[in-house]
Amino acid sequence: MRSEYSVGEQFRFPCVTLHEPPKAMVLNFQPGDAFEREAFLILLDNSTGATYEAIVSLTQTKVLSWQHIPGVQPNIMADELAECEAAVKAHPEFQAVLAKRGITDLDLVVVDPWAIGNFGFADEVGMRLSRCLCYLRSRPDGNFYARPIDGVVPVVDLNQMQVVRIEDMGVVPVPPEPSEYAARFMPSLRPDIKPLQITQPQGPSFEVEGHFVRWQKWQFRIGFTPREGLVLYTVGYEDQGRVRPILYRASMAEMVVPYGDPRPQHFRKNAFDLGEHGVGMLANSLKLGCDCLGEIRYFDAVLTNSRGEVAITENAVCMHEEDYGILWKHTDWRLDEVEVRRSRRLVVSFIATVDNYEYGFFWYFYQDGTIQYEVKLTGILLCAALVDYPKYGTVVAPELNALNHQHFFCMQTISSCPRTKRAALIPATSPWAAASS
Repeated sequence: MRSEYSVGEQFRFPCVTLHEPPKAMVLNFQPGDAFEREAFLILLDNSTGATYEAIVSLTQTKVLSWQHIPGVQPNIMADELAECEAAVKAHPEFQAVLAKRGITDLDLVVVDPWAIGNFGFADEVGMRLSRCLCYLRSRPDGNFYARPIDGVVPVVDLNQMQVVRIEDMGVVPVPPEPSEYAARFMPSLRPDIKPLQITQPQGPSFEVEGHFVRWQKWQFRIGFTPREGLVLYTVGYEDQGRVRPILYRASMAEMVVPYGDPRPQHFRKNAFDLGEHGVGMLANSLKLGCDCLGEIRYFDAVLTNSRGEVAITENAVCMHEEDYGILWKHTDWRLDEVEVRRSRRLVVSFIATVDNYEYGFFWYFYQDGTIQYEVKLTGILLCAALVDYPKYGTVVAPELNALNHQHFFCMQTISSCPRTKRAALIPATSPWAAASS
């Protein structure tokens, strides 16, 4: 891209990932067949605000396509978050509205940029904006989510990295409780639980070749994208010696978290966590004994940062087996015989941190041919200062209101049927979702 096009320092790379080959080629592929290895890119020109999509042949080392996609915004990138926070904290007007609230130590202030969404305001058309939430730590290593600075909303042009305006809706007291959760703040943890060891002396039952997995009668390939995170390809199940195709491709397509508080401070909190941030980019590096327990096989996520440089998330995907109780049992009292079959399942998972929330995405494969997908939600509630009766939330600490909200998850699965050439995608309702989504 840099050698064939004028892609200079003003460009960011929100997405660099595999450009998947045609489905028919994949299904008919034989060892030794020639094929093109291709990469798909989304590029953002900060100087103009223009978004581009490109395809590059790794086999031929040349750009195959380059297209301007008007009217869209790519996802927010990690370094934009840090640069945005620095720009806000350095702005004199922001410092002035904090001083009016008695806040002078900027080292304790946290500025959390959010995607602004599309609410039809004419002065925002075509602009790459972020609407920031602000918090105040009680100490430098404290939990800032428990102490929101309500009434202050900085709006930032991310392309220019300049503060457009500071919305000051009036002074609201910061909730007083620090509500610390880290172990270093706890006098003690539960002492009445003994260690649990899960061992497989002969090793796990699955087989792994690169990213190809076999377990019991199941087989599939593991992929990973910056937007979706874990992707499963060519899922099949062996039936009397023949592999039956189940799914060609399966992943999370989008998730949206709308908040139900109509007040000016909060009504625009409506996060599309895949399109606006990318759960693959936010995937955790998992640790044995904490996130995963047992005989674990990890897979790294090979991604890029916003400047196109390689960024590897080690141990992004965890795979292991779990005992799942009784699969089948019968007692013949006449013969005084009991037959029991234990159930086991294969677990493939990853965890992403999206601001205050952690999402665990789990695929389960069972011996009876069942596939299950589960999303587990943990982390910290998004809260606001309580200024009156909590009509739009629940009081969780003194003067702290956890806002009403919902989590919607949308899956995308593509059939393995050769006649199915492409899957229908749900149109993006936010301009932050690039056309490639």
